[in-house]
Amino acid sequence: MELRHLRYFVTVAEELHFGRAAERLFISQPPLSQQIQQLEREIGVSLFQRTSRSVKLTPAGEIFLRDARQILTDVERAVSGAKRAARGEEGWLGIGFAASATYDLLPAVLHDFRESYPAIELSLVELNAAEQAIALQDQSIHIGFARPPIVGDTLLVGAILNEPFVAALPQTHPLASKLELSLIELASEPFVSFPELPLPSYAQSVRLACEEAGFTPRVVQEVREMQTAISLVVAGLGIALLPASVANLHRTGLSLLPLKEPAPRTELAVVSRRNDPSPVLDNFLAIVQAQVERRERG
Repeated sequence: MELRHLRYFVTVAEELHFGRAAERLFISQPPLSQQIQQLEREIGVSLFQRTSRSVKLTPAGEIFLRDARQILTDVERAVSGAKRAARGEEGWLGIGFAASATYDLLPAVLHDFRESYPAIELSLVELNAAEQAIALQDQSIHIGFARPPIVGDTLLVGAILNEPFVAALPQTHPLASKLELSLIELASEPFVSFPELPLPSYAQSVRLACEEAGFTPRVVQEVREMQTAISLVVAGLGIALLPASVANLHRTGLSLLPLKEPAPRTELAVVSRRNDPSPVLDNFLAIVQAQVERRERG
């Protein structure tokens, strides 16, 4: 039994006339009659009562019609789903992200992607750069927003945001009234920072920036979350170097001061596996690129 037999049968059942059914199917009547007879022989029952004046469904034909329609509907749904999946309109996408990615670019990307591809299931998980490298390797995510960028022969890495560090101080700090700071002015300050291992890490970038300015930061508290670091800064436990996009948080009691040029910078990159066949990923990367270009024009 082939799908065309079911389509022929359903069309005849709807028309109850072999001539009209043949016209709908764009075939001649004799081959259509032969196909229906072949179908009846294969399943071993009569599907139609035929006279010289009428065609009617038998009780067996009525039951077969119900199920044949369902089969054809299921096949159409399966074909449609496969085509949507091939276009990247169905499926799922795993996204790993550094917390700082949520301050600017990532929310805009997610909004645009959800608007364009509402049927895609998104799975988001906050991971540092080293954790994203592992998740990409074991294919639990398709793409990562990493700071600092991840290096690997099997990975595609593209910088999407390059921004200066800013000094985060409590508003009550003596330096908070300044318009900008030299990084060396923070040499004696206690730092709130992040775990440096495993590498690569954001904390490594902070340490290297400080060392290039002539000092090693004195870390008094390590935290995993940037929001936690901000809270500790506001509480007066220390200062921190954070990406400039943290200004979007508008935290009460926090002063963010730019660093004098040439200010050290931090880079946010989008990372994916080479030769990943996912069309969903391709569509997502196109949305990312459009957002980056929009910001460059703006």
